[in-house]
Amino acid sequence: MAKNVNQAFEEFNKDIVNLIKENTDNARSSRDWLITQLLKFPENVDNFPNDYPEKHLKIGSFSRNTKIRPLDDIDLMYCLGAGDAYYKVDTYDNKKYYIQTENAVDNLKNLSNDDNTLNSIKVVNKLVKALETVPQYANAEINRNQEVAVLNLSSYSWSYDIVPCFYTVNNFYLMPDGSGNWKATNPEKDQENIRNTNINNGGKVYQLVRTLKYWNANFTSPKLGSYLFEILIINFVKSKNTQNEYNDINIKDFFYYLYLNIRYDVQDPKGIQGNINNLTVEQRDKISNKAKSCYDTAVIAIDFEIEKQNQQKAIENWKIIFGDKFPSYE
Repeated sequence: MAKNVNQAFEEFNKDIVNLIKENTDNARSSRDWLITQLLKFPENVDNFPNDYPEKHLKIGSFSRNTKIRPLDDIDLMYCLGAGDAYYKVDTYDNKKYYIQTENAVDNLKNLSNDDNTLNSIKVVNKLVKALETVPQYANAEINRNQEVAVLNLSSYSWSYDIVPCFYTVNNFYLMPDGSGNWKATNPEKDQENIRNTNINNGGKVYQLVRTLKYWNANFTSPKLGSYLFEILIINFVKSKNTQNEYNDINIKDFFYYLYLNIRYDVQDPKGIQGNINNLTVEQRDKISNKAKSCYDTAVIAIDFEIEKQNQQKAIENWKIIFGDKFPSYE
């Protein structure tokens, strides 16, 4: 129950959207312990490749402070040492990479195809087997899901997605592509992008992203992919000279931005993937129409709040957008 719109959003974010601090603290502690186990694999697991500890990464929305409830997965990139292996780009598909191991150590050759290309599926499976050697994970469910090793611990509600990778001389990472080869990425640039955007806008962007991600997760059809949605919000923030002090105004303005811009391609800010908006024309139209409807409702809500000084009606309109879990007027 809330007496005004600002209080309603504060309660909504605290009680419904944001992660519970105790869970977050436990997850960080568990993640850090997992990392200590990963660091032991080259020494303790037979034929396990050397690693590159300086380039292990905590990635994903949990590490970027944009994760919303429930806390269901935590992402890590586990960087391996390439030694004298080297990469090549596919002649016909510049998004497909091969890692050549003819000059590499046996631990990488053992995970390679007959043509001396490192098989990313074998690398992920090797990581899965290594996780199974950790006594504390004896009762865990551990398997490969496309490009990641998934660790499900019975004692926690979240799983770990662990991505083996290599860091290249050209300052990007190669990670499995799910079909045996490799693809380029650079999560460090994504983390820097949102961190700097948040700093440059008074520290309000993380919460804006989380509140809007709740809307995307519960009220859009089709849903936008989490990464695409975050980039759209960051692009929206950068398109404005300043962010409003009140995030309800920013939410209203974002709906209008989404209404206009979801119809167009969205470029990967890392400069690696090109267009990341893979929605069909029909899907883009549906999301655009939904965003326009929410914008119109938000305009009404803000008019009630500011012009008509009617907090109850304002909250009722925000409740139309964010659903029954949005606080009611007290």
